[in-house]
Amino acid sequence: MSSTSTLHVAFEFLGLTRIFRSFQGCSIFSNSTMHILVTNDDGPPSAQSSPYVHSLINHLQAAGHVVSVCLPHTQRSWIGKAHMIGQTLKPVYYRPSKNPHDADEGSTHTRPHAGDEQEEWVLIDGTPASCVQIGLHHFFQERGPIDLVVSGPNYGRNTTAVFALSSGTLGAALEAAVCCRKSIALSFAFFTRNHDPQIIDEACRHSVKVIHALYKQWPEDRSVDLYSVNVPLVEGVEGHKTVFTEVLQNYWRDGSCFQEAEAEDEDEQEEEIRKGEVEGSKREENGKGHKHKHFKWAPRFTDVYKSVEESGPGNDGWVVKEGQTSITPLKANFASALGDKSRELVLPSSQHMTEALPSRSKVQEPSFEAVVAYDDPYVQPLIVSALKKTFPQDTVRISEALTSSFHSATKTVAITAYEAIDFEHAAANPRDFLINSYMIRKALIRKHFLSTTIDHWTAKNPDSILKRSFKRSEHFEVDYAEFLDDALIEAFDLRESMESNEEKDIKDREWWILKPGMSDRGQGIKLFSSMDELQGIFDKWEEDRPDSDDEEDEDEEQQGKGDYITTSHLRHFVAQPYIHPPLLLPGDDRKFHIRTYVCCVGALRVYVYQDMLALFAAKSYKAPYEESDDIETFLTNTCLQSSPNENTVQLLSSLPLDKSTLESITKQIGEITGELFEAAAWAMPIHFQPMPNAFEVFGLDFLVDSNGSVWGLEVNAFPDFRQTGGELKGVVEGFWEGVVNNGVKPFFGMDQGPADKLTLVRDVDLGRR
Repeated sequence: MSSTSTLHVAFEFLGLTRIFRSFQGCSIFSNSTMHILVTNDDGPPSAQSSPYVHSLINHLQAAGHVVSVCLPHTQRSWIGKAHMIGQTLKPVYYRPSKNPHDADEGSTHTRPHAGDEQEEWVLIDGTPASCVQIGLHHFFQERGPIDLVVSGPNYGRNTTAVFALSSGTLGAALEAAVCCRKSIALSFAFFTRNHDPQIIDEACRHSVKVIHALYKQWPEDRSVDLYSVNVPLVEGVEGHKTVFTEVLQNYWRDGSCFQEAEAEDEDEQEEEIRKGEVEGSKREENGKGHKHKHFKWAPRFTDVYKSVEESGPGNDGWVVKEGQTSITPLKANFASALGDKSRELVLPSSQHMTEALPSRSKVQEPSFEAVVAYDDPYVQPLIVSALKKTFPQDTVRISEALTSSFHSATKTVAITAYEAIDFEHAAANPRDFLINSYMIRKALIRKHFLSTTIDHWTAKNPDSILKRSFKRSEHFEVDYAEFLDDALIEAFDLRESMESNEEKDIKDREWWILKPGMSDRGQGIKLFSSMDELQGIFDKWEEDRPDSDDEEDEDEEQQGKGDYITTSHLRHFVAQPYIHPPLLLPGDDRKFHIRTYVCCVGALRVYVYQDMLALFAAKSYKAPYEESDDIETFLTNTCLQSSPNENTVQLLSSLPLDKSTLESITKQIGEITGELFEAAAWAMPIHFQPMPNAFEVFGLDFLVDSNGSVWGLEVNAFPDFRQTGGELKGVVEGFWEGVVNNGVKPFFGMDQGPADKLTLVRDVDLGRR
């Protein structure tokens, strides 16, 4: 099974197949972030006629490229750049086997697969050139623009003019070229039909290097439209030269490429018998008319091989005969675009390719590359600034776009949006590729999983600080308001509390806060103290739910107001005892919570940033029995505030609190944070999996009650740094400088930088290297 398939199985097991597919569509698994269309003239995998295409596709995918496949449904060699005019072309859908060397396995279907987890190729009952047209313009648009068309690998060489002029492999590449797409015709020259899978794999690896190198240095002056590449199937081809060549001009010599053959069609034979010798006698008598004949394709390839031997060095045929790879630059008018003859294409010796631009050949390469595409205009320049401040200019090449190579020969750190992270490449290259997120961490960032994490940990560690710093949650599932009572059957503490509240004065009740488990930005949060109040919340949501998709726009408008949550959120819920009364400041009666930035490195060190933020509610705090519907009195999520105060976000250290109180708060936060991440690692190892070549930043939210006790609220991945605001931008900048010093530098063998207000609160050896 390929590494891509392995990752797919893992994502499918975790219910993340759609995310895996979106990753593939992002074009980020690649040395040059290419979306490649593969076609050929040999058809789908077949031991007799197309033994290489599946292996090449597998290697392109393993190198990270997004590969779309559109092939002729059967053998179409020697057809050049032809189209079948007047014929309606029809597709079928081919699902390849898991093993690329099982050339005869795979299944063909008349309709595409309904899901998105099955790899599927398109087969067209037309020519290679037609497959290019259809593949470019009628399939695969959801994967983004096609960067390169690769035609092949052909079952046999396409060296010299005799082969090249008739080649369907070159015909497909020429079709792509006249469609203004970069294209490469790839052919494998075999010297024996006993194909060793290891030699095929080596040729495919070498071909991927050549493809990448050519794409990276493609002339910008339009002097080259396509390349014809011929790779000999010989052991050790990766160590042989790869040379730019001309096409050898040769010709068919005397004689025909066809031989007469006996009629094989039984109806034709019977017709000849019925006619007898009468018509034959007439032809012999007058010497006129054609004799009915059949012909078989039988070219004399010895003519081609002899022309190569007689030519001497410098052409494509000669180079391949010597066991080297030939590259012929071409224009789409069959004119050679070689320029200087017999120069060598220098390929990197490493398995992974560098950009290898000639202008950089005498410049010392940086020791590593940093790709920063964080997808947040507020924090992006701050990350770049932190990298530039931390590393000397000659040690790092910083790229601010995903078009940069993730797979260069130098080590790489990629700081990108979660959806763009190349987890597959990170797993395959733990010593060379550093990423900015763990793949699996929902034990912390999903509210109902977080509750389970704490329950599991405190059950085995009853003295843990988590026992007294998180309110015990009740989590339940409900799809429709009418089923709420049944959903709460096992929520014993919640039911007991609500039943007890029925007998109490409203001021003496225990209040609860309801949080949709999959929502964010404060969406759907409500307060309640009784079953009637809770039922009323769900009944209101039920009323507000749109009756059809036609109300989608109205639906989005309501979501923006925070009064309605989508159906996707109406399943998992968490209910927690409401923390009352909170700590309020002298002279400021607004409720606030503390946002703490946390950096986790490898498996596993946990750092807390000492510059913490205090985020205030928009309005004066009111007890839940006084005002439970106005969220601006009790919710401190700044994105919900319709009337924000200019002092909404402040530094915790700037608040009018005495020194001992501040020290107590920050100490509690450090202890809670360290314990929480260790709990997730040991108690929920399936749902929190720190990787040795990853770091991740989190935003943790805490609330302080009137007694000075700190309570954990939630954990946010990829926190919204913009809420810090312009005046406190230095907090985010300083935090990222600490992240780079402590999370990036050690990975590249450099001494860990200064603490930068990052305090190590937990160092756990999970045994992952």
